[in-house]
Amino acid sequence: MADPLKPSPPQAQGPQGPGPDARVPGDAAVRALDLEAVRNLRRAAQREESDLSYLRRLLHGRIDILRAELGRRAADPADAGTPAPVVQQLSEILSERRGPARGSRHVSVHPPRTERYRTRIERMLADVELSDLTALDDAELLTAIDDLTDYEHEVSARRLELQRETDLCGQEIARRYREGEARVDDLLSEN
Repeated sequence: MADPLKPSPPQAQGPQGPGPDARVPGDAAVRALDLEAVRNLRRAAQREESDLSYLRRLLHGRIDILRAELGRRAADPADAGTPAPVVQQLSEILSERRGPARGSRHVSVHPPRTERYRTRIERMLADVELSDLTALDDAELLTAIDDLTDYEHEVSARRLELQRETDLCGQEIARRYREGEARVDDLLSEN
């Protein structure tokens, strides 16, 4: 896709931790934040991950539909007669056939709350017209599948970064409670 995911603006300042992505704040940067800022950083990462999960599901659906059309075209009519049009197979194509990914976590999936991802979804949906798959030749279908797959990989990579950020913030919050820097009583008295 022409519009790769752009990094979120840094929300924590300080040296970056080890690892492949400089967008995830390092331990020292998170430790330098007050407890409320760490909680806010974690919530923001969780919200963005949820938005990306929705986008990723849409991408998977599109890819599955395009692959089904290619499979329909490649099917030998002598084996089972003329294959049904993809539109008649949508419920099967879009059903959850695969189990959760190894190491996956529960994320509530809903339409994105931020304009940033709503706009991306609209653009992505407009890029590959699915209303008439028969108007696309095999090369166009393959190109669309490749583009959507590349975009899905970018989305997945960003989700992984956000999961690391969420975990880092959660570990820091737990450390502060464990070491007495934060108290449960303070949290309860805020309500």
